[in-house]
Amino acid sequence: MKKFIIVLGLLLLGSCGPVVISSRPSHRPPSWFYPNRLEIVRYVYFPEFSIYYDLSSQTYLYLDGGIWVRRQVLPPRYSHLDLSRQRYERIKNYQEENIRPYHEEHTTNRGRSNKTVTKRRS
Repeated sequence: MKKFIIVLGLLLLGSCGPVVISSRPSHRPPSWFYPNRLEIVRYVYFPEFSIYYDLSSQTYLYLDGGIWVRRQVLPPRYSHLDLSRQRYERIKNYQEENIRPYHEEHTTNRGRSNKTVTKRRS
């Protein structure tokens, strides 16, 4: 009976819509973040702008003069952005406070092709 209740609860939970588990579950994710499954996520990354959003502290992280800064709001240079219309990536399995090591490891060759192109002779 206990297993049945757990399975029923999971089915109901899955049918209620998106569920986010962050390190601080009392904080709701921002309006532009709508996951479609259960996941543990602390950061969301906007690759076109190199901006991270920390769901647990509700702050943005971005480079300012070569230094990663944390702010509640984005600076004026990003005021034109509507993040609800931007592509983003969920950063799974990274819960550290410092985003720099993750960024350096995962974005070094972003957008570049590592394939060798062979020229065709006509």
